[in-house]
Amino acid sequence: MSRSFTNLVLHLGAAMLASGTMALSAEFATNSTSDTTLAKHLARLRVPEGFAAVVQPPFVVLGDEPPDQVRTRATNTVKWAVDRLKREYFPRDPAEIIDIWLFRDQTSYTNHAQVLFHDTPTTPFGYYSAEHHALIMNIATGGGTLVHEIVHPFLRTNFPECPAWFNEGLASLYEQSADQQGHIRGLVNWRFKGLERAIKDGKTISFQQLTATSDSEFYGSAGNYSQYYGQARYLCYYLQEKGLLKKFYHEFVAGAKTDPTGFRTLQRVLGETDMAAFQKKWEKFILGLRKSEE
Repeated sequence: MSRSFTNLVLHLGAAMLASGTMALSAEFATNSTSDTTLAKHLARLRVPEGFAAVVQPPFVVLGDEPPDQVRTRATNTVKWAVDRLKREYFPRDPAEIIDIWLFRDQTSYTNHAQVLFHDTPTTPFGYYSAEHHALIMNIATGGGTLVHEIVHPFLRTNFPECPAWFNEGLASLYEQSADQQGHIRGLVNWRFKGLERAIKDGKTISFQQLTATSDSEFYGSAGNYSQYYGQARYLCYYLQEKGLLKKFYHEFVAGAKTDPTGFRTLQRVLGETDMAAFQKKWEKFILGLRKSEE
């Protein structure tokens, strides 16, 4: 991939089309099919005046902050996360080109979601629109949700059988993350406090139950929604801290047809036969993270 193409920033000029939007056009130094595909995609894109677009394979990043800031986010958040996620997990890029829209504040986010996508956001942070192949972000809330959402299209392509618990567990692990010698590492984040309460109140579910939840159960139970996320995230966090997360992911992918929930793979990778006893050990480990929050 040529550096000139990867780092290209398109600054939108003043000429407007009759529709009130502007077509993007540019000269590209391309040297691969991927470059050509992205170039054609950009040529078809129409965005409001005042936006900048950065080609950051395999995504296109668009934002209404100053162009240098859009470039910085494309490099320091999107590229940073993509490089490390691919290093750990994902040999294949997402099957479709996804536009990442970064809106500068809440007003811009809600207004543009309505104008561009006819959506009313249900979260203040951001979301993925399958219809528009777009990540729609209120970037003023930080880059954590963006990294979370970047994980999902890679999982759809590389692990299409992935159940909700691991899909969201892995994605939410990297909502707050840092570099560790060139590798991405999830940190303790805001989901800890809810999980801590659930553990102290005896409201966690067994890992066999968690891994067996269907998509509708995982996403559809309003009372347990946040708890499921927290438990899945911090199971992934535990695996990460024990140096087992990458191994678990690759073995889960390889054996998904015979172990679709991942529970047996989890037992094997952990080296645990008594998962009730392991859960007590895991809960003690999680409660010991309190000092990370202080």
